[in-house]
Amino acid sequence: MTKTTPTNYEAAFTALQEIITKLENSELPLEEALKLYEKGKTLSDQCARLLENAQLRIDALAQNKDDREDAL
Repeated sequence: MTKTTPTNYEAAFTALQEIITKLENSELPLEEALKLYEKGKTLSDQCARLLENAQLRIDALAQNKDDREDAL
């Protein structure tokens, strides 16, 4: 796992999946498991923000399309 935070959804989601797999399939020491959980929570929040921003962009594009069609 890298120490840098991914900048796009796909990279963040892949990193999150890797953490989930490690947590599910390992007998990790408590401290390591907690660190992985914290990183996973951060990645999960980042994915949610990226998806929300994408949805807002889609909504704005749809609204612009509707406004143009109404003007015709």
